[in-house]
Parts: sequence; structure tokens; C-alpha cells
Amino acid sequence: MHFARWIMVAAFVAFFGCGGTPPATKSTVTKSGEGGTIGYSALMLTNPFFQEISANMREASTAAGYEFLEVSADSDVKKQADQIDDFIVRGVSAIIINPADSQSIGPAIQKANAAGIPVFTNDIAYAGQVGHVISHIATDNLQGGRLAGEAMVELIGEAGGKVAVLHFPQVESCQLRVKGFLEVIEAHNGSGQGGRIEVATTLDGGGARDKGHDAARDAIQSHPDLAAIFAINDPSALGAFAALEAAGKRDQVKLIGFDGQAIGKQAIRDGKIYCDPIQFPDQIGQRTIEVVLQYFRGEEVPKQILIPTKLYRQSDALADPDLNSAAAESNSVQPDVK
Repeated sequence: MHFARWIMVAAFVAFFGCGGTPPATKSTVTKSGEGGTIGYSALMLTNPFFQEISANMREASTAAGYEFLEVSADSDVKKQADQIDDFIVRGVSAIIINPADSQSIGPAIQKANAAGIPVFTNDIAYAGQVGHVISHIATDNLQGGRLAGEAMVELIGEAGGKVAVLHFPQVESCQLRVKGFLEVIEAHNGSGQGGRIEVATTLDGGGARDKGHDAARDAIQSHPDLAAIFAINDPSALGAFAALEAAGKRDQVKLIGFDGQAIGKQAIRDGKIYCDPIQFPDQIGQRTIEVVLQYFRGEEVPKQILIPTKLYRQSDALADPDLNSAAAESNSVQPDVK
């Protein structure tokens, strides 16, 4: 890092009260790309969404001459903090994370700040005040949540009914999805048009199939007259579908998911999920590395880049050439709901 850039980093660390003393030598950032490493701690690499983000970041990093090192936090903030410590010891050029907890990861980010290593986030933002993130690249989750709310009004708004929300409250992106969803539901209820939509329960579906299944099972046991479920991602939506099917309620309770992974799109095509606000993980991965490289070149970078979602319905799935091609190759229309 040039001396002028180092002065700016040191001043920033002092201003924000970051713990520790910055190293007296230059930062580990390798601007040329030769021998530099970009470290990525994913929320969970078992999720195809994060796999696609990672694959696109790896491709862009490699093309720029950087080694790309990926690890999975498995939704464990302590494990993620240890991974960031390891990145610091390795002397990586930059760190990219999907925070496992939008608040508690702060001290680990602060350590990277003190070491002069720039930190970036994608998909999930850091919402604390302790550490500093250069830039955040993500889906416009608030807009996506509003789309999900509009779809719910379209689905049950005329008659009204009870709705369950399968949340993942530890992460900022899901907080925004639920916030946008509730804004639209509240506006509908205040409009005096159609029936009232009651959010009867909000449960932690963990963003995973097994936890989504258990949360949906609890919701339909507590509310036998449940009309619909909004799940914050495809894995939890597919877990909810399995619970509905086991309870004989797949026709009674409608599902809206979020993400647009292949498994979710297949479920939409098959009528198991009504629709998804879909994300574009390939764009998130590509844009993240673009911003990292801009920063390495000493250019100003946006504090935040948001990529809008798009509502994906059964008609879209039936006309989706990629989805239909994949189905033809596998000779199966059943989604992988692992």
C-alpha cells in the first residue's frame, strides 16, 4: 500500500477507536494481484445461493491474478470470527464476509481494520458500530420483501386470512425482507379493500430446510386455519412444503419463498411454491470483486450497491429455458430439497 493510503487507514482506525495498534509497515494489500489472496467467509456453503456467489467471485479474482480462499462459517459467528483471525494471520489482501450475525461480528472486523486489511460484505450487511466495512454489495432486500408482500396480497388479499413468517432474524438481509413484507401487508390492511391479512406467527426457520420444516410444522399445529406462509429463502420454503405435505395441508396453505435458486424455481414450476422474489447471486459475486479491485486501485467505491429483485412466477418457470434444459437432462421434475 502506498504511504498516503496507509496514513488514511491509520487515521480511520484512530477515529473509530478500533482496538490494537496498526502495524508500522505497509498493509498486506497486493495491488498488482501477484501473490495476493482474497479471503471469503460465507454464511454457509451448503446453500447453492452462496455457492454461486463464491463461484463468481473466484472466477473474477483469478482473472485479476488473485488467489481466492473460501471458507464456510456454517451460520456460527464464533467460527466466522476465527476464520477472520486466520485470514489476518495469512496476510490476505482483502476479506469478504456474509456476517453470520450482523451485530456480533464487529470485533472480528475491527481486528482486520487494525491489521490494515480492507473488509467488504455481500448479501448480508454488518449492522454494528465497532468495525468498518469498505463497501456492501447485496440484493435490495427491502424491495424484495415488498414484492413478496404484494404477491401475498394478490394470493389471499381478497378473502384475507392468517399468515406465518419463517424468519432468520440474526441477519440483516432477512430483517429487511420481513420489514418490506410487513409494510405491504399493513398498507393492505389499512386500505379497507379486501380481507384482513393477519400475521399470526413469526418463527425462526433458520434459513435451512430442516429448521424451516420444524417451524412450519409448529405454525400449522398452532394455527390449523393458516392460509399462507412467507419464507425468507428457498431452503426454508421447501422445508415448509415438506411439513405441509406431511400434514395434508399443501392445498390449504400457500407458500411464497425468496431467492430463485434452481430448487426454488423447480418448486414454483411444479406449483409447490407460489412465487419468489428472485436474487441474482452471479451479479453480487461479480460486482463484489469489481469493487474490491477498484479499491485496490485507489479509486472511490460506493458504500453500498443494491441489486433489485424480480418476481418469478410459475409462468416464468414454464418459459425458463435454463430450468427446462436442466429438467430435461435430469429427466426429473422433483426439486432437490436437501
